[in-house]
Amino acid sequence: MEFAYAIALPQESGKIVSAQVEASIAGASTTYLENKSYYTNSSGVDIGIPIGEPSVNQGATTTTTFTVDTMAATLRYFYTIPEEARGKTVSFTFSAKSSTGETVSYKMGPYTIASMDMALNLEVKNEAECYISIEDMAVYTATDAASKADKIDLVYLYRALPTVAFNHALVSPASDPQYLQGATLPVGANKNTKMRKEFNLQDRNLANLQNGIYIDDIDFQKLDLTDAPNYAINLKAESGAWIETADGKYRAYIFMNKINDAEKGATISIKRLKMN
Repeated sequence: MEFAYAIALPQESGKIVSAQVEASIAGASTTYLENKSYYTNSSGVDIGIPIGEPSVNQGATTTTTFTVDTMAATLRYFYTIPEEARGKTVSFTFSAKSSTGETVSYKMGPYTIASMDMALNLEVKNEAECYISIEDMAVYTATDAASKADKIDLVYLYRALPTVAFNHALVSPASDPQYLQGATLPVGANKNTKMRKEFNLQDRNLANLQNGIYIDDIDFQKLDLTDAPNYAINLKAESGAWIETADGKYRAYIFMNKINDAEKGATISIKRLKMN
């Protein structure tokens, strides 16, 4: 989570000596308050001016001590969400202190932290790394999948067929043979995973920060795949598929980052929510 904290006071009221942010749940160790104040130049470029020491985290509080005389600064705060905040709400109190002892504070939040998990840029390849587990958020080869058959939800396939646009596909192990196209399944892999193709849904996290759309917990909670098929064929680059596991334990969205016809493979990313 990113914030910009702007602080200023009149010249006759002294200088800013410190700024801090206190979170209701302590951030992970990479949480920090920038020790540069930024402005945007005439070319639209953000320019940072060092104004203090690198920030220090003490519990849930992150503090920067100023080293130059200044009456105004805009500091950027980067909160790294810790595992313990998953599914909870977090609030922030931004504050600063002047050389005359005066203080100011501003509260932000609460913000709801998502419960979902993500796995980015997983490589899949026809008849190789092609067995996908939503529970594990992982892709397996036939050798690895042999001992994990009960966790295999999908098989990735590539078929260049003369009569139908099959190409890149995600297919349930329980799908009709015409969709499995002779794929070899690990012994015991038999899940009937539901899915639905989706176009023009390029989630910002999954698409490597290239878009402004976010899939959130509520999207999975409202998802209805009751009448959905158990296969998704002819998937294109930057398309995707909504997924629900056979036991209803997980819902997911698989995004096709890249496809490679020549290599019979693709790069995929996954968002997944464990359902209550």
